[in-house]
Amino acid sequence: MSFLTKFIITVLLLYVSNLYTYASSSLSFNTSKLISTLSQNYGDRAALRGKAWLKLLNASYENEQQKLLRTNRFFNQLRFTTDKKLWGESNYWATPVEFIGVNAGDCEDFALAKYFTLLAIGVDDDKLRIVMVKSLTLNQYHMVVAYYDKPTSEPLILDNIDGRIKKASNRSDLVPIYSFNGKRLWLNNEKRQGRVAGKPSRLKRWNDLNTRMGLNKLKQPVLSME
Repeated sequence: MSFLTKFIITVLLLYVSNLYTYASSSLSFNTSKLISTLSQNYGDRAALRGKAWLKLLNASYENEQQKLLRTNRFFNQLRFTTDKKLWGESNYWATPVEFIGVNAGDCEDFALAKYFTLLAIGVDDDKLRIVMVKSLTLNQYHMVVAYYDKPTSEPLILDNIDGRIKKASNRSDLVPIYSFNGKRLWLNNEKRQGRVAGKPSRLKRWNDLNTRMGLNKLKQPVLSME
């Protein structure tokens, strides 16, 4: 294993280690507090988006396919932009509240918001992965969510570039590099699974990401997307 590969795995484990810690509780907001916080930080339109999100979180679903469809459709309504334009930083992973508040984000923000929302509405973490891919169409790195109905199932891909949920075999434009959920990290050498590269170990370096999942440390954009 090369030094670069070891470095990538180490960095990813730092992130994943805290991801599972707050995934189950990060979207447990007081309804009125969420709406008022969105309004105060990002304006009245953000509050309306927050209400729509709460409706999604509290809805009744017939099956998991419906959860996937509605979650994917909801977040794909938001705008795409770069971190540099929006936040003034080259790589900022916004919380779902920040993403909804500013009405925009990059591929990581779309994927993370979908992941946390699916967890909140009852999809098991073992069925979900956040996947870093190479987009052959865009010739750049990209992030999506993969859903596995069963461990051996071909995953369904939730994406903001192609809004239609498709099987991985129908997304020949995406080449998986690595994937993770709150429990494991995989290096993907094939489209369906990949090799387990480790388990998360809690490290203090990513505690700030954990604390940002609340409502008290919302970041302000340098560019309004309203």
